[in-house]
Amino acid sequence: MLYPVLNAKRKRYSLDGIWNFKQGEYVPGVDPRLSTEDLMVVPSSFNDVAVESEKRYFIGDNWYERTFAVPSFESDEELVLRFGSVTHQAKVYVNGQLLGEHIGGFTPFEVRIPEELTRKKELLISVCANNILDHTTLPVGNYSEEVLPDGTVKKKVSENFDFFNYAGIQRPVQLLVLPKARIEDIVVTYDVHENDATVKVVVEHTANGGIAKVTLLDEDGEVVAKGEAGSELEIVNVRRWEVLDAYLYTAKVELFAGEELVDEYEELFGVRTVRVEKGQFLVNDKPVYFKGFGKHEDSYVNGRGFNEAVNLMDLNLMKNMGANSYRTAHYPYSEEMMRLSDRMGFLVIDEVPAVGLFANFTAALTMNSGKTKPIKTWEYYQTMENHKLALKELVARDKNHACVVLWSVANEPDGAGEGADKYFEPLVKYVKELDPQKRPTTVVNIMMATPEQDLISPLIDVLCLNRYYGWYVNHGDIEGARVGLRKELKEWQEKYPDKPIIMTEYGADTLPGYHSNWDVPYTEEYQERFHQMSHEVFDELENFVGEHVWNFADFETNSYALIRIQGNHKGLFTRDRNPKSIVKLFRNRWNAIPNYNYKKK
Repeated sequence: MLYPVLNAKRKRYSLDGIWNFKQGEYVPGVDPRLSTEDLMVVPSSFNDVAVESEKRYFIGDNWYERTFAVPSFESDEELVLRFGSVTHQAKVYVNGQLLGEHIGGFTPFEVRIPEELTRKKELLISVCANNILDHTTLPVGNYSEEVLPDGTVKKKVSENFDFFNYAGIQRPVQLLVLPKARIEDIVVTYDVHENDATVKVVVEHTANGGIAKVTLLDEDGEVVAKGEAGSELEIVNVRRWEVLDAYLYTAKVELFAGEELVDEYEELFGVRTVRVEKGQFLVNDKPVYFKGFGKHEDSYVNGRGFNEAVNLMDLNLMKNMGANSYRTAHYPYSEEMMRLSDRMGFLVIDEVPAVGLFANFTAALTMNSGKTKPIKTWEYYQTMENHKLALKELVARDKNHACVVLWSVANEPDGAGEGADKYFEPLVKYVKELDPQKRPTTVVNIMMATPEQDLISPLIDVLCLNRYYGWYVNHGDIEGARVGLRKELKEWQEKYPDKPIIMTEYGADTLPGYHSNWDVPYTEEYQERFHQMSHEVFDELENFVGEHVWNFADFETNSYALIRIQGNHKGLFTRDRNPKSIVKLFRNRWNAIPNYNYKKK
């Protein structure tokens, strides 16, 4: 699916803004239209806009509704509604007619408006955003229903993950006027040989007998190659896309029906190579060192709702610190974030919303505290169908992005549980089949899946570990944490000498302004000692190729237990992006570490 653009053949109109809103039962086309008493902003998370607790924590159907004028269009054009995301399941109605449904809250989808409806001057769009999560969905949730004294049924979701279940229409909504005979998809692949590159641009289109022609342009707008789609196009003296030194070419695609130009589209792409070899992660044949963050789409008022200013601010703060990468924990981020990362040269570990795949999970990593008999995750959950769908839509969306260098198939699944290998083997294979660039894959490892017990690590290319020695283990004991961390990392390296290791999570909750002369958890001093110790251990291992601190900024969680006081406070920045003292330590370290050849063998 192509990102929406405005050009001579394509028009787009924003439907963002204030919509009418209702939670609960509603039948479009039968019930009276939603009143203007309850309003909601699109895009946003309804949870952080609503003031009343019952609205913030509501589980079930969330209805959005507005009218829009039908723009003028030609007989060879049609109207399409495009949603950046609707979390977690969507139904779209126009004038009471169900036009489409979508499962998955973090990838885009489109709905065609039938011609008979477009004869009207104004249309009514109604969208149902359902935020129920259960044992079949990604993320995984525990769904239940409670019958209240008045006979009404209250729906509940106990999330199997440690971040807030934000929901709603969280990314832009656009009305597109598109040619009926149009470009549907573009796939860019290339082979790099010394200073040149052979580029192939494959085009899917709906023009009967149509021919797609491709022109490759450099950043100055100069033509570097041209030919028919699917042919081999040579770029002489190609400039590669490098880490924090991005260079983007443009593939200009023109679709002809006979002599008539019926559609056109420009796809940006970077030329770079990615591979794993002998315990190193190579970008453009050079060993790269990942410096960056796990983070969340999370900000005040917006919640998980799209905010371009926040996205750019976050990347600017990261770049200022010397960071070069991040992971989309724990779901695909907005398309706009991917496009920004392409332009700014950030490396991205791109992750599907496969989080919560651990039946005995607790935020404190305690294996359900022995309260109940452990559940066999891979017998209990039925997520395979939605997992494959999420992977398919992620790769389809992000396949051409130079910034994406590693696919993350899941975060912290029950990797030591019986059947984990059988569950993940077909999924890892599936990603490789889907990806035209054949990028490496990973499954982010949870602490309980040790080198001796983990069943997934033989299947993947890169070992990504989430470890909290000094926090959930050896809490407050820096030296004890050092011993445990060093021991385990050496075990991983010895067992898989050809696999690079990235620490995708490590961190300690910290309250800004809380200080101590001693190793007291939650103080700013302890956060510094924790990370200093971790970095000293990281630097000892030759196969250790990256560190992603958890987290970029404090973020909201669903849990209000003792370990989560108004959210997770492991951020190097507060939720409103003010720096904690620790930022100086990271800025000094990361600016001293080169992007390439830090641990060249």
